[in-house]
Amino acid sequence: MSRPLDCVLVADFSRVLAGPLAGATLADLGATVIKVERPGAGDDTRHWGPPWTQNSSSYFECANRSKQSVELDLADEDDRGLALELARRADVILENFKDGALARRGLSYEQVAAVNPGVVYASITGFGSREGRNLPGYDFLVQAVGGLMSITGDPEHPMKAGVALVDVLTAKDTVVGVLAALRARDATGVGQRVEVNLLSSLLGSLANQASAYLATGTSPGRMGNQHPSIAPYEALAAKDGHLAVCCGNDGQFRRLVTALGTATLIDDPRYATNASRVANRDSLVTVLEEHLTLDTVDAWIERLTAVGVPAGAVGSIADAFDLAQRLGLEPTVEVGPDTPRQVRNPITFSATPITTYAAPPRLGEHNDNVRRWLTEENHA
Repeated sequence: MSRPLDCVLVADFSRVLAGPLAGATLADLGATVIKVERPGAGDDTRHWGPPWTQNSSSYFECANRSKQSVELDLADEDDRGLALELARRADVILENFKDGALARRGLSYEQVAAVNPGVVYASITGFGSREGRNLPGYDFLVQAVGGLMSITGDPEHPMKAGVALVDVLTAKDTVVGVLAALRARDATGVGQRVEVNLLSSLLGSLANQASAYLATGTSPGRMGNQHPSIAPYEALAAKDGHLAVCCGNDGQFRRLVTALGTATLIDDPRYATNASRVANRDSLVTVLEEHLTLDTVDAWIERLTAVGVPAGAVGSIADAFDLAQRLGLEPTVEVGPDTPRQVRNPITFSATPITTYAAPPRLGEHNDNVRRWLTEENHA
């Protein structure tokens, strides 16, 4: 059965995470993705370990499955010619080079579009193509200057997210932009440049926190696991650990306190509405934890879930995969006999399912095939 992007050719000139992850997503969706790598070294993340795999590093492999790898030295005239031919044929180009680096090699958007007007050319930068074009774009740096660390952690300790979240969000924005541009090309026959930058992707993902600032002029602060606008909506201590409790409305709160044996709180004016609970959060948490610490996390999860109160244990990544498996979500997939299982693409399709995954390529694994294809076709 065909996949959504069958017959789409992607030339992936990107490195590290945001661009490669976008390329891997397009490959999951059926695109043929040719990853252009530096001879002898390849993508930086091939060397980012431990942990290591038989191929390279688990970091590299999380963002490069189902691709073909070809080594091309863009400073070499012959290799540069092959890169230009690849760009001429591509439906999509992904790149995150420093400003002007590809233009010096004849691979800027304007240069490629002159010979391939239908190309969708996706450029990923740290801070855009204007005043910030020369600033280095690193996920941790953007988490810091982009405000994410100012709302993550406890009041005394700013913290980054536990994953390169900005890169991941930027990759998803890149895929959205590429798909929209391909749809526009279907209608017009003409491609376009798609620009995505880490800072804008982060700002766009701050959602209610960004909206709160724009509405009030005051920057939100760090509240640990608490929610700025809802209570109780946080991790609460039980007898043997912490329990994530999410009361998004008054009905859920009433069911929570009834299950805890504290139904008198329903009529307490300090807790009668969400706004009053937010204003009196500290005293509310004290009362709730006095009762939650009388029993275990598992016991409370069973009791609260039964009455419709969202609750769950604060678990590990292993716990998360176990949960997804128990829920029938099939969270992992096989990608090759010598490659660790990987996370399944989270999207499911009723008519064009993702059924095939291939192992991340060894450096230059497809050199001969790709070079022959580019050369033979070029001479035809």
